[in-house]
Amino acid sequence: LSLKMEERERERERERERERERERERERERERERERERERERERERERERER
Repeated sequence: LSLKMEERERERERERERERERERERERERERERERERERERERERERERER
């Protein structure tokens, strides 16, 4: 019985670990997204500069 409970405990621990991993992954994804956004913004800036 005790062994089974221990096993489930480790399983939940691994599950939480994978969850944190996915969370960090989404975070990096949002970071890259913001980076591309800033890049497009600078592009538009240069465009307006050439317009003048």
